[in-house]
Amino acid sequence: MTSRDPESVAVALVAPGKGILAADETIPTLTKRFNVLGIQSTEESRRAYREMLFISPGVSEFISGAIMYDETIRQKSSGGSPLVKALAAQGILPGIKVDAGAKPLAGSPGEMVTEGLDGLRDRLSEYRSMGARFAKWRAVIRVTETLPSSRCVSANAHALGRYAALCQERELVPIVEPEVLMDGSHTIERCEQVTGNILHAVFHALFEQVSRGDAAQAQHGPCRQELQSASFRPGGRDGDIALLAAARACCHGWHRFPVGRSKRGPSNGPSERNQPASRPETLENQLLLRTGASGSSSRGLAWERG
Repeated sequence: MTSRDPESVAVALVAPGKGILAADETIPTLTKRFNVLGIQSTEESRRAYREMLFISPGVSEFISGAIMYDETIRQKSSGGSPLVKALAAQGILPGIKVDAGAKPLAGSPGEMVTEGLDGLRDRLSEYRSMGARFAKWRAVIRVTETLPSSRCVSANAHALGRYAALCQERELVPIVEPEVLMDGSHTIERCEQVTGNILHAVFHALFEQVSRGDAAQAQHGPCRQELQSASFRPGGRDGDIALLAAARACCHGWHRFPVGRSKRGPSNGPSERNQPASRPETLENQLLLRTGASGSSSRGLAWERG
C-alpha cells in the first residue's frame, strides 16, 4: 500500500460528495443485527459481510474512507489478500476504531466515559503498519436537565484530546467524535446549550494537547503547529486544509450543512443565544473562520449549534 502523509489523507477523507463508511460495529452489535435477519454470526460471516461492503462496484464514487473494527483489519478477503488492500484497491482509505467503548463514569451516575487510552500508542503503531491511515474515537454524552456534569465533559474532552495527539504522533488522522445523544425528554434549546459546551471543551482539549506537545509532535496531522497561535493567518492552504480536517472531525456526528444553507434563516449565521460577547474570538470559531467554514468557501462547513 502506498503511504500517504496525514494532510493528504485528511483532504481525501473530506472530498466533496463523499462520506466515510462506518463498518466498525463490535462483534456483539453485529451479532444482534445478524440475529434479526436469521444469520449466524461467525468470523467468516462477518468477514463476508464487510467484504461485500468494501468491494461493491462503484462504492469508491461515494465512499472516501472505511472505519474497520479490530477483527476486520486482521481479516483477508475471499481472494486471500488483506481487507485493507481490498479497500486500497478501490481507492478507499482504511481506518480503524481504536476506543474501547463507553463505560460508566465513576462518581457520576448515569454518565459515561470512553476508555481505551491504555496501550493506545502501541496499538496505533500496529494499525499503521497494517495499512490504517486514520482512526476514530467516540465519546457519548447523555443530556437531561442536569446532565452532563462538568466531570463528564472534562473527562471525555480530555480523552479525545489525548487520543488525537497520539494519532498525530503515529501519523494517523484522528476522527474526533463527541456525540450528544438525542434520546430524552429535553428541549432542543437544552440540546443546543449542551452541544455548544461540549464542542467548546473538545476544541480546547485538542488545542491544549497540541500546544503542550513538542515541535516534532505538533508537525504531524491535522491539528498542526498552526493551532499553537491564537492569531491565525488567512490564506495558507496547508494550514487551512489541516484545520478544516480538525473542524470536520470535531463536527463528526453533529449538525453539518453545506455553506449557505443554514437552518437559522436569512442571516445564515449560528445562533447567538447563550453565546458570550467575545464569541468570534473563541478558539472553535477561529478554527472555522480559518477554514472558511463560516464564509463562502466550498471547502467549509456552516456550523450551527442546535
